[in-house]
Amino acid sequence: MQKLNWKVALLAFGTFMFTACGSDDTATQIDEEIDDEVTDEVTKVDISTVASKFYHTDAVSVTFDDNWVTITSSNLPDHKSMYYPMDDPLYEAYDEPDNPDFKKNPGEIAAQNYVFKIPRYPSEAAVKESTPMGPMGVAINSIVFFNQEAAPDDDILEELNTFDQYEGHPAGDAYHYHIEPIWLTENKGSDAFLGFLLDGFPVYGPMENGVEITNDDLDDYHGHTTATADFPDGIYHYHITADLPWINGDGFYGEAGTITQ
Repeated sequence: MQKLNWKVALLAFGTFMFTACGSDDTATQIDEEIDDEVTDEVTKVDISTVASKFYHTDAVSVTFDDNWVTITSSNLPDHKSMYYPMDDPLYEAYDEPDNPDFKKNPGEIAAQNYVFKIPRYPSEAAVKESTPMGPMGVAINSIVFFNQEAAPDDDILEELNTFDQYEGHPAGDAYHYHIEPIWLTENKGSDAFLGFLLDGFPVYGPMENGVEITNDDLDDYHGHTTATADFPDGIYHYHITADLPWINGDGFYGEAGTITQ
C-alpha cells in the first residue's frame, strides 16, 4: 500500500511539472499576444481627437465614423488677401515693401467644394504614393495645402513672388498654401497643429520643443515620429520648414484617403 502511494505521488508530481511547464509556455504566448495588441493600439492613433481644432466653421466642417474622418471645405481664407474681390470685406491691397518683385496672379479667391476622406487611424503605406500637384491636404482654417510643384512651365521659386501677405495664392480661383501659412503660425503658434495631409497624418509648424525644425531633422516624406502636445504617446507627423520642399517631400508617408471636388 505504501509503495502504491509512492508511485501515485511520483506520477502526480510528474504531471504537475509537465502542466506547470506547459502553463509557462502558454503564459509566455499570451504575454506576447497582449504585447502585440498593445503595440497595435499604440500605432493606431485616433486623429479625430483634434477635429475641434478646425475652427473656421463657416468654411470647413469635420465629421467622422469608425474608419474615416471627412473634412468638407469651401476653401475660403479667414484672413485678408489682395486675391479677394475688391468689394469683399476681406480684401486688402498688397503692401510688402520687402518684396519689390511681387506680381499678382490672374486668379481670384472663390468658394470651392472639397471633400477630404482621410483615415481615422492612419498607418504607414507599404508602397508610398506621390502627392498630387493639386490639393494634398487641408489646414484648420479650410485652406488646402499644395506640394512644392509648380504648374507646368512655371518655376515654383518664381511663384513665391505671387504669394499674398499671408503666403497664399490662387490657382485659377482655388486659393492654397505651398509654404508656411503665417496667419496660422502667428495666431496658433509656430509649433501648432495646422491640419492634415490626405493620409491622415498631421501637419505641424516649424518649431518643436522650442527648436526650429529643418529638413535634416525629417525623413524623405518631410516628417518624423515624436510625441506632440495633441498626441503625447507619439505619432508620425509632417513639419513645415523654411526650405524646399516646405510641407512634403517624396510623397505620402501613409495610406492616402480620397479627395473629391
